[in-house]
Amino acid sequence: MHPILDRRASRWLAIVSLSAACARGGGGVAREPFGTTHRGEAVSVYTLKNAHGIELRVLDYGGIILSLQVPDRSGRLDDVVLGFDSLGDYERGSPYFGALIGRYGNRIARGRFTLDGRTYTLATNNGPNHLHGGVRGFDKVVWTAAPFERGDSVGLVLNYTSPDGEEGYPGTLRATVTYTLTNANQLIFDYHATTDRATPVNLTQHSYFNLAGDGKGDILGHVVTLNADRFTPVDSTLIPTGEIRSVAGTPFDFRTPTAIGARIDRDDEQLRYGRGYDHNFVLNKGATGNEPTLAARVYEPTSGRVMEVATTEPGLQFYSGNFLDGTLQGKRGVVYRHRYGFAMETQHFPDSPNKPAFPSTILRPGEEYRSRTIYRFGVQP
Repeated sequence: MHPILDRRASRWLAIVSLSAACARGGGGVAREPFGTTHRGEAVSVYTLKNAHGIELRVLDYGGIILSLQVPDRSGRLDDVVLGFDSLGDYERGSPYFGALIGRYGNRIARGRFTLDGRTYTLATNNGPNHLHGGVRGFDKVVWTAAPFERGDSVGLVLNYTSPDGEEGYPGTLRATVTYTLTNANQLIFDYHATTDRATPVNLTQHSYFNLAGDGKGDILGHVVTLNADRFTPVDSTLIPTGEIRSVAGTPFDFRTPTAIGARIDRDDEQLRYGRGYDHNFVLNKGATGNEPTLAARVYEPTSGRVMEVATTEPGLQFYSGNFLDGTLQGKRGVVYRHRYGFAMETQHFPDSPNKPAFPSTILRPGEEYRSRTIYRFGVQP
Protein backbone atom coordinates (compact mmCIF):
# COMPACT_ATOMS: atom_id res chain seq x y z
CA MET A 1 0.00 0.00 0.00
CA HIS A 2 1.17 3.52 -0.73
CA PRO A 3 2.46 5.16 2.47
CA ILE A 4 0.18 8.19 2.17
CA LEU A 5 -2.89 5.98 2.01
CA ASP A 6 -1.54 3.66 4.68
CA ARG A 7 -1.18 6.54 7.14
CA ARG A 8 -4.63 7.84 6.32
CA ALA A 9 -6.16 4.39 6.68
CA SER A 10 -4.64 4.05 10.15
CA ARG A 11 -6.28 7.37 11.10
CA TRP A 12 -9.65 6.40 9.68
CA LEU A 13 -11.41 5.83 13.00
CA ALA A 14 -10.42 9.32 14.10
CA ILE A 15 -11.60 10.86 10.85
CA VAL A 16 -15.04 9.21 10.85
CA SER A 17 -15.92 10.31 14.38
CA LEU A 18 -19.10 12.26 13.76
CA SER A 19 -20.64 14.69 16.21
CA ALA A 20 -23.61 13.70 18.32
CA ALA A 21 -25.70 15.94 16.09
CA CYS A 22 -25.42 13.28 13.37
CA ALA A 23 -27.33 10.65 15.33
CA ARG A 24 -30.95 10.57 14.17
CA GLY A 25 -32.31 7.41 15.69
CA GLY A 26 -32.00 3.77 14.72
CA GLY A 27 -31.72 2.28 11.27
CA GLY A 28 -34.17 0.31 9.17
CA VAL A 29 -35.50 -0.48 5.70
CA ALA A 30 -38.69 0.80 4.05
CA ARG A 31 -40.19 0.07 0.63
CA GLU A 32 -42.35 2.28 -1.59
CA PRO A 33 -43.56 2.12 -5.22
CA PHE A 34 -41.54 4.12 -7.74
CA GLY A 35 -43.52 3.76 -10.94
CA THR A 36 -43.79 1.29 -13.81
CA THR A 37 -41.34 0.67 -16.65
CA HIS A 38 -42.35 1.03 -20.28
CA ARG A 39 -42.51 -2.79 -20.29
CA GLY A 40 -45.15 -2.74 -17.55
CA GLU A 41 -42.88 -3.85 -14.69
CA ALA A 42 -43.52 -2.41 -11.23
CA VAL A 43 -40.49 -0.72 -9.67
CA SER A 44 -39.89 -0.08 -5.97
CA VAL A 45 -37.55 2.17 -4.04
CA TYR A 46 -35.97 0.89 -0.83
CA THR A 47 -34.86 3.35 1.85
CA LEU A 48 -32.07 2.14 4.13
CA LYS A 49 -30.97 4.09 7.22
CA ASN A 50 -28.18 3.47 9.70
CA ALA A 51 -27.89 4.57 13.31
CA HIS A 52 -26.04 7.79 12.38
CA GLY A 53 -28.67 9.14 10.01
CA ILE A 54 -27.01 8.10 6.76
CA GLU A 55 -29.82 7.31 4.33
CA LEU A 56 -29.51 5.27 1.12
CA ARG A 57 -32.34 4.97 -1.41
CA VAL A 58 -32.06 2.15 -3.98
CA LEU A 59 -34.27 1.13 -6.91
CA ASP A 60 -34.80 -2.49 -7.87
CA TYR A 61 -34.65 -1.16 -11.45
CA GLY A 62 -30.96 -1.38 -12.35
CA GLY A 63 -29.93 -1.52 -8.69
CA ILE A 64 -29.79 2.28 -9.02
CA ILE A 65 -28.67 4.33 -6.03
CA LEU A 66 -31.22 7.10 -6.19
CA SER A 67 -29.85 9.16 -3.31
CA LEU A 68 -27.31 8.96 -0.50
CA GLN A 69 -27.59 11.36 2.43
CA VAL A 70 -24.26 11.80 4.24
CA PRO A 71 -23.39 14.28 7.04
CA ASP A 72 -20.81 17.04 6.66
CA ARG A 73 -18.40 18.16 9.41
CA SER A 74 -21.26 20.06 11.10
CA GLY A 75 -23.60 17.08 11.00
CA ARG A 76 -25.71 18.44 8.15
CA LEU A 77 -27.02 15.79 5.76
CA ASP A 78 -26.78 16.29 2.00
CA ASP A 79 -27.45 14.01 -0.94
CA VAL A 80 -24.03 13.29 -2.47
CA VAL A 81 -24.98 11.33 -5.61
CA LEU A 82 -26.37 12.50 -8.95
CA GLY A 83 -29.63 11.14 -10.32
CA PHE A 84 -33.22 11.78 -11.39
CA ASP A 85 -36.57 12.18 -9.66
CA SER A 86 -38.54 9.85 -11.94
CA LEU A 87 -38.23 6.36 -13.40
CA GLY A 88 -39.00 7.77 -16.84
CA ASP A 89 -35.89 9.94 -16.72
CA TYR A 90 -33.73 6.88 -16.00
CA GLU A 91 -35.33 4.98 -18.87
CA ARG A 92 -35.06 7.84 -21.36
CA GLY A 93 -31.32 8.31 -21.23
CA SER A 94 -29.36 8.17 -18.01
CA PRO A 95 -25.54 8.19 -18.26
CA TYR A 96 -25.61 5.23 -15.82
CA PHE A 97 -26.34 7.42 -12.79
CA GLY A 98 -26.11 5.17 -9.71
CA ALA A 99 -26.53 1.94 -11.67
CA LEU A 100 -25.32 -1.63 -11.40
CA ILE A 101 -23.27 -2.43 -14.49
CA GLY A 102 -23.06 -5.81 -16.24
CA ARG A 103 -22.38 -8.16 -17.75
CA TYR A 104 -19.27 -6.22 -18.54
CA GLY A 105 -18.43 -2.89 -16.97
CA ASN A 106 -16.48 -0.53 -19.22
CA ARG A 107 -15.61 -1.00 -22.90
CA ILE A 108 -15.00 -3.95 -25.22
CA ALA A 109 -13.32 -2.96 -28.48
CA ARG A 110 -15.50 -3.07 -31.59
CA GLY A 111 -18.09 -5.09 -29.67
CA ARG A 112 -16.26 -8.33 -30.39
CA PHE A 113 -14.26 -10.93 -28.48
CA THR A 114 -13.14 -14.50 -29.11
CA LEU A 115 -13.54 -17.14 -26.42
CA ASP A 116 -12.61 -20.82 -26.75
CA GLY A 117 -12.26 -20.43 -30.52
CA ARG A 118 -15.63 -18.75 -31.10
CA THR A 119 -16.13 -15.06 -31.86
CA TYR A 120 -19.03 -13.25 -30.19
CA THR A 121 -20.58 -10.01 -31.43
CA LEU A 122 -22.04 -7.45 -29.02
CA ALA A 123 -23.82 -4.14 -29.48
CA THR A 124 -21.65 -1.13 -30.32
CA ASN A 125 -23.35 1.49 -28.16
CA ASN A 126 -20.37 3.80 -27.54
CA GLY A 127 -18.97 4.90 -30.87
CA PRO A 128 -17.32 1.81 -32.38
CA ASN A 129 -17.23 0.00 -29.03
CA HIS A 130 -19.40 -1.92 -26.60
CA LEU A 131 -20.02 -0.17 -23.27
CA HIS A 132 -21.41 -1.30 -19.90
CA GLY A 133 -23.22 -4.42 -21.06
CA GLY A 134 -24.90 -3.08 -24.18
CA VAL A 135 -28.23 -1.59 -25.15
CA ARG A 136 -30.09 -3.26 -22.27
CA GLY A 137 -27.46 -4.08 -19.69
CA PHE A 138 -27.97 -4.88 -16.03
CA ASP A 139 -28.67 -1.18 -15.39
CA LYS A 140 -31.95 -1.43 -17.35
CA VAL A 141 -33.55 -4.56 -15.88
CA VAL A 142 -35.68 -5.08 -12.77
CA TRP A 143 -33.86 -7.13 -10.15
CA THR A 144 -35.54 -9.28 -7.51
CA ALA A 145 -34.95 -7.49 -4.22
CA ALA A 146 -34.96 -8.78 -0.64
CA PRO A 147 -34.27 -6.31 2.21
CA PHE A 148 -32.65 -7.34 5.49
CA GLU A 149 -31.92 -5.88 8.91
CA ARG A 150 -29.16 -7.09 11.23
CA GLY A 151 -27.81 -5.84 14.53
CA ASP A 152 -25.29 -3.43 13.03
CA SER A 153 -26.44 -3.08 9.42
CA VAL A 154 -29.29 -2.95 6.94
CA GLY A 155 -29.23 -3.97 3.32
CA LEU A 156 -30.72 -5.24 0.12
CA VAL A 157 -30.02 -8.48 -1.77
CA LEU A 158 -30.55 -8.11 -5.53
CA ASN A 159 -30.81 -11.09 -7.90
CA TYR A 160 -30.97 -11.25 -11.68
CA THR A 161 -30.66 -14.15 -14.13
CA SER A 162 -29.26 -13.10 -17.49
CA PRO A 163 -30.27 -15.66 -20.15
CA ASP A 164 -27.89 -17.22 -22.62
CA GLY A 165 -27.38 -14.84 -25.55
CA GLU A 166 -28.62 -11.71 -23.78
CA GLU A 167 -26.89 -8.74 -25.43
CA GLY A 168 -24.76 -11.30 -27.29
CA TYR A 169 -23.06 -12.84 -24.25
CA PRO A 170 -22.77 -16.62 -23.95
CA GLY A 171 -24.19 -18.61 -21.04
CA THR A 172 -26.92 -18.15 -18.46
CA LEU A 173 -25.45 -15.94 -15.75
CA ARG A 174 -27.00 -15.89 -12.28
CA ALA A 175 -25.94 -12.71 -10.50
CA THR A 176 -26.43 -11.62 -6.90
CA VAL A 177 -25.40 -8.19 -5.62
CA THR A 178 -25.78 -7.27 -1.95
CA TYR A 179 -25.84 -3.67 -0.75
CA THR A 180 -25.05 -3.33 2.98
CA LEU A 181 -25.16 -0.07 4.96
CA THR A 182 -23.40 -0.43 8.31
CA ASN A 183 -23.38 1.58 11.51
CA ALA A 184 -19.67 2.15 10.84
CA ASN A 185 -20.78 4.37 7.92
CA GLN A 186 -19.70 1.86 5.30
CA LEU A 187 -21.60 1.07 2.13
CA ILE A 188 -20.54 -2.43 1.04
CA PHE A 189 -21.13 -4.04 -2.36
CA ASP A 190 -20.77 -7.82 -2.56
CA TYR A 191 -20.95 -9.30 -6.07
CA HIS A 192 -21.48 -13.00 -6.83
CA ALA A 193 -22.20 -14.83 -10.10
CA THR A 194 -22.21 -18.31 -11.63
CA THR A 195 -22.60 -19.44 -15.24
CA ASP A 196 -23.35 -22.56 -17.26
CA ARG A 197 -21.02 -21.50 -20.12
CA ALA A 198 -17.77 -19.60 -20.21
CA THR A 199 -18.48 -15.86 -20.37
CA PRO A 200 -16.84 -12.51 -19.54
CA VAL A 201 -18.06 -10.97 -16.27
CA ASN A 202 -17.07 -7.57 -14.89
CA LEU A 203 -19.64 -6.11 -12.50
CA THR A 204 -19.39 -2.66 -10.95
CA GLN A 205 -21.37 0.23 -9.47
CA HIS A 206 -21.60 3.51 -11.38
CA SER A 207 -22.66 6.21 -8.92
CA TYR A 208 -21.62 9.77 -9.69
CA PHE A 209 -20.56 11.62 -6.54
CA ASN A 210 -20.32 15.23 -5.50
CA LEU A 211 -19.30 15.34 -1.84
CA ALA A 212 -20.24 19.01 -1.56
CA GLY A 213 -23.81 17.94 -2.31
CA ASP A 214 -25.75 17.07 -5.43
CA GLY A 215 -25.81 20.03 -7.82
CA LYS A 216 -23.51 22.22 -5.73
CA GLY A 217 -21.03 23.08 -8.44
CA ASP A 218 -18.28 21.11 -10.12
CA ILE A 219 -16.01 18.55 -8.50
CA LEU A 220 -12.68 20.11 -9.51
CA GLY A 221 -11.85 21.11 -5.92
CA HIS A 222 -12.24 17.57 -4.57
CA VAL A 223 -8.87 16.24 -3.42
CA VAL A 224 -8.13 12.71 -4.65
CA THR A 225 -5.52 10.17 -3.59
CA LEU A 226 -5.22 6.93 -5.59
CA ASN A 227 -3.27 3.86 -4.51
CA ALA A 228 -1.98 3.29 -8.04
CA ASP A 229 1.50 3.58 -9.48
CA ARG A 230 0.32 2.74 -13.01
CA PHE A 231 -2.59 3.24 -15.39
CA THR A 232 -3.70 1.85 -18.75
CA PRO A 233 -3.40 4.43 -21.58
CA VAL A 234 -6.16 4.47 -24.20
CA ASP A 235 -6.63 5.21 -27.87
CA SER A 236 -8.91 7.93 -29.21
CA THR A 237 -11.99 5.68 -28.67
CA LEU A 238 -11.01 5.06 -25.01
CA ILE A 239 -9.90 1.44 -25.57
CA PRO A 240 -6.69 0.50 -23.70
CA THR A 241 -3.69 0.16 -25.96
CA GLY A 242 -2.41 -2.77 -23.89
CA GLU A 243 0.41 -0.73 -22.32
CA ILE A 244 0.60 -0.39 -18.55
CA ARG A 245 2.27 2.97 -17.93
CA SER A 246 3.75 4.58 -14.84
CA VAL A 247 1.85 7.59 -13.52
CA ALA A 248 5.13 9.28 -12.53
CA GLY A 249 5.57 12.63 -14.23
CA THR A 250 2.06 12.57 -15.73
CA PRO A 251 -1.26 14.28 -14.87
CA PHE A 252 -2.39 10.82 -13.70
CA ASP A 253 -0.18 10.82 -10.62
CA PHE A 254 -2.58 10.91 -7.65
CA ARG A 255 -0.28 9.07 -5.27
CA THR A 256 -0.31 12.16 -3.08
CA PRO A 257 -3.46 14.23 -2.44
CA THR A 258 -4.22 16.32 -5.53
CA ALA A 259 -7.26 18.36 -6.55
CA ILE A 260 -9.09 16.90 -9.53
CA GLY A 261 -8.83 20.24 -11.31
CA ALA A 262 -5.12 20.75 -10.69
CA ARG A 263 -3.97 19.17 -13.97
CA ILE A 264 -7.15 18.17 -15.76
CA ASP A 265 -6.81 20.78 -18.52
CA ARG A 266 -3.15 20.19 -19.33
CA ASP A 267 -2.09 19.67 -22.92
CA ASP A 268 -1.83 15.88 -22.65
CA GLU A 269 -2.90 13.33 -25.27
CA GLN A 270 -4.56 11.03 -22.74
CA LEU A 271 -6.54 13.89 -21.22
CA ARG A 272 -7.62 14.98 -24.69
CA TYR A 273 -8.85 11.48 -25.50
CA GLY A 274 -10.91 11.32 -22.30
CA ARG A 275 -11.85 15.03 -22.21
CA GLY A 276 -10.37 14.74 -18.73
CA TYR A 277 -10.00 11.67 -16.55
CA ASP A 278 -11.75 8.57 -17.89
CA HIS A 279 -9.04 5.98 -17.32
CA ASN A 280 -8.38 2.70 -15.56
CA PHE A 281 -5.83 2.83 -12.75
CA VAL A 282 -3.88 -0.33 -11.88
CA LEU A 283 -4.23 -0.65 -8.12
CA ASN A 284 -1.31 -1.50 -5.86
CA LYS A 285 -2.64 -4.67 -4.30
CA GLY A 286 0.26 -6.24 -2.37
CA ALA A 287 -0.01 -9.58 -0.59
CA THR A 288 -3.53 -9.21 0.80
CA GLY A 289 -5.22 -12.42 -0.32
CA ASN A 290 -8.88 -11.81 -1.10
CA GLU A 291 -9.36 -8.94 1.35
CA PRO A 292 -10.27 -5.45 0.08
CA THR A 293 -7.36 -3.02 -0.05
CA LEU A 294 -7.55 0.75 -0.01
CA ALA A 295 -7.86 2.08 -3.56
CA ALA A 296 -8.84 5.73 -3.22
CA ARG A 297 -9.55 8.59 -0.88
CA VAL A 298 -11.58 11.68 -1.82
CA TYR A 299 -11.85 14.77 0.39
CA GLU A 300 -14.14 17.74 -0.23
CA PRO A 301 -12.75 20.77 1.64
CA THR A 302 -15.88 22.94 2.01
CA SER A 303 -18.04 20.22 3.59
CA GLY A 304 -15.25 18.19 5.17
CA ARG A 305 -16.71 14.99 3.74
CA VAL A 306 -14.36 12.10 3.08
CA MET A 307 -15.01 8.99 1.00
CA GLU A 308 -12.57 6.11 0.97
CA VAL A 309 -12.84 3.20 -1.46
CA ALA A 310 -11.49 -0.28 -0.71
CA THR A 311 -11.85 -3.21 -3.11
CA THR A 312 -10.79 -6.70 -4.07
CA GLU A 313 -10.71 -5.60 -7.72
CA PRO A 314 -7.41 -4.98 -9.60
CA GLY A 315 -8.51 -1.74 -11.23
CA LEU A 316 -10.42 1.49 -10.68
CA GLN A 317 -11.92 3.61 -13.45
CA PHE A 318 -11.70 7.23 -12.36
CA TYR A 319 -14.16 9.35 -14.36
CA SER A 320 -14.42 13.10 -13.86
CA GLY A 321 -17.86 13.72 -15.40
CA ASN A 322 -16.42 15.03 -18.65
CA PHE A 323 -19.47 14.23 -20.78
CA LEU A 324 -21.94 16.04 -18.55
CA ASP A 325 -22.81 19.14 -20.55
CA GLY A 326 -25.82 20.87 -19.01
CA THR A 327 -28.44 19.01 -21.05
CA LEU A 328 -29.57 16.76 -18.17
CA GLN A 329 -31.87 18.00 -15.42
CA GLY A 330 -31.55 15.95 -12.26
CA LYS A 331 -33.20 15.77 -8.86
CA ARG A 332 -35.00 18.90 -7.68
CA GLY A 333 -34.47 20.49 -11.09
CA VAL A 334 -30.68 20.67 -10.78
CA VAL A 335 -28.89 21.06 -14.12
CA TYR A 336 -25.84 18.80 -14.37
CA ARG A 337 -23.11 20.85 -15.97
CA HIS A 338 -19.60 19.91 -17.03
CA ARG A 339 -17.81 17.89 -14.33
CA TYR A 340 -20.57 18.15 -11.73
CA GLY A 341 -19.87 14.57 -10.56
CA PHE A 342 -17.13 11.96 -10.48
CA ALA A 343 -17.21 8.16 -10.51
CA MET A 344 -14.87 5.61 -8.93
CA GLU A 345 -15.75 2.32 -10.67
CA THR A 346 -13.92 -0.63 -9.09
CA GLN A 347 -13.51 -3.34 -11.71
CA HIS A 348 -11.24 -5.42 -13.94
CA PHE A 349 -9.55 -3.60 -16.80
CA PRO A 350 -11.43 -2.41 -19.92
CA ASP A 351 -11.30 -4.69 -22.98
CA SER A 352 -9.80 -7.56 -20.98
CA PRO A 353 -11.44 -10.22 -23.23
CA ASN A 354 -9.23 -8.90 -26.05
CA LYS A 355 -6.12 -8.31 -23.94
CA PRO A 356 -4.61 -11.64 -22.80
CA ALA A 357 -1.97 -9.85 -20.69
CA PHE A 358 -4.67 -8.18 -18.54
CA PRO A 359 -6.20 -10.02 -15.55
CA SER A 360 -8.81 -12.42 -16.91
CA THR A 361 -12.53 -11.68 -16.69
CA ILE A 362 -13.66 -15.10 -17.94
CA LEU A 363 -15.98 -17.04 -15.65
CA ARG A 364 -16.43 -20.77 -16.34
CA PRO A 365 -18.95 -23.36 -15.18
CA GLY A 366 -18.17 -24.61 -11.71
CA GLU A 367 -16.43 -21.35 -10.75
CA GLU A 368 -17.80 -18.48 -8.67
CA TYR A 369 -17.35 -14.81 -9.42
CA ARG A 370 -16.85 -12.91 -6.16
CA SER A 371 -15.93 -9.30 -5.62
CA ARG A 372 -16.27 -6.79 -2.78
CA THR A 373 -16.07 -3.01 -2.74
CA ILE A 374 -16.47 -0.78 0.31
CA TYR A 375 -17.25 2.96 0.37
CA ARG A 376 -16.43 4.46 3.76
CA PHE A 377 -17.80 7.87 4.66
CA GLY A 378 -16.53 10.27 7.27
CA VAL A 379 -15.49 13.85 7.90
CA GLN A 380 -12.23 15.68 8.30
CA PRO A 381 -12.03 18.72 10.57
